[in-house]
Amino acid sequence: MKRLHVHVGVETLDTSVAFYSTLFGAPPSVLRSDYAKWMIEDPRVNFAISSGNHAANGVEHLGIQVEDADELVEVYGRLKAADRPVLEEGATTCCYARSDKSWIADPDGVVWETFLTHGAATVYGDGPALGALSQSAAESQCCAPAMPAAPTPVACCR
Repeated sequence: MKRLHVHVGVETLDTSVAFYSTLFGAPPSVLRSDYAKWMIEDPRVNFAISSGNHAANGVEHLGIQVEDADELVEVYGRLKAADRPVLEEGATTCCYARSDKSWIADPDGVVWETFLTHGAATVYGDGPALGALSQSAAESQCCAPAMPAAPTPVACCR
């Protein structure tokens, strides 16, 4: 079964942990000084926040987390069929987990990851930076590797 993944960069982790714990009616399943994650069952979502050098504030990236290798192959096939550059990161450590990952940016620069997690890690991870994407995608010090640049959208709401 697949699970939607949402990762949001926050200004103050403690304040955001209190807010999201109240919103979701549960404490985080993973809590570190710079990161928290809720594995929510209803709706089925992996929701994470981080602060500091890991993320810019706001939605950092979206993702599809799979449960097994067969689902990962299926989702990777969809990425390749989406007719956008795919960055296959492979085995990596990120967000206190060991995973296999691939990345894609939508036509407006919103970054998506697809991944299968194999277990926990004791460090956040030090993956490559996100790189130059459109204004719609946030920069990251971890997790998302450098992606081919997407066209810059016209600024309308600043």
